[in-house]
Amino acid sequence: MASTKVIKLVVISDVICPWCYIGQKELLAAIDQMASIPNLCPVKFDIEFRPFRLLTSLKDDEPPVEKDKWYTARFGKEKYENIQQMVGVRAKKVGVNISWDGKLSQSTAAHRLLQKAWKTGGQRLQQPLLTGLFKTFLEDAKDIGDKEVLAECAAETGAMSKEEAIEFLETDEGLAEVNSMIADTKAKGITGVPFTIIDGKWAVSGGQTADVYVQIFTKLASMEVPTPTETATTLSK
Repeated sequence: MASTKVIKLVVISDVICPWCYIGQKELLAAIDQMASIPNLCPVKFDIEFRPFRLLTSLKDDEPPVEKDKWYTARFGKEKYENIQQMVGVRAKKVGVNISWDGKLSQSTAAHRLLQKAWKTGGQRLQQPLLTGLFKTFLEDAKDIGDKEVLAECAAETGAMSKEEAIEFLETDEGLAEVNSMIADTKAKGITGVPFTIIDGKWAVSGGQTADVYVQIFTKLASMEVPTPTETATTLSK
């Protein structure tokens, strides 16, 4: 029996980012597809989420701002409408209905919760929580900076009880670590998300389709070296 190939994925993203949600859906679809590809050794995926902050102008303790007003001020009315159209069409292809209602808050608290889940139970706890947070903010239009909202999401996805989440969020636990991880990411020249690092050697930037990932995973499962493309590059040492 062929030995199992373990592929390590580090996905850098922000829970307020529609492209990150789309990218996660595409990545998980690619992983599902791998099981049906013939003549490959068994493949196991180890997926770790790491934080990124897109809203650099918002401080952690600032009150939330209306999403529509913030995006309009940032991009202008016409460009914002084009973004909604483009993102909405792409999102629907992966079964996601993006809502542009609600409010924007800094995502640091959500990142802290995700790192807590990783430390407690690895991807078994972190990935469902990540999916839940994406849906909470990007589909249900709830405030990602609200501790009650975060705690309810943590409980619903099995990461921890609501009471444990509230207690955790009332402290600064994990804050320094999240800030350090974000600073390290920027120091490496990563300026946009999603950004997926595969086996520490390959990088896929942006919300690529499942096919892009399948091609790389298939090569790795076959013990071949993936060919660099516009969407998949080698990481500099």
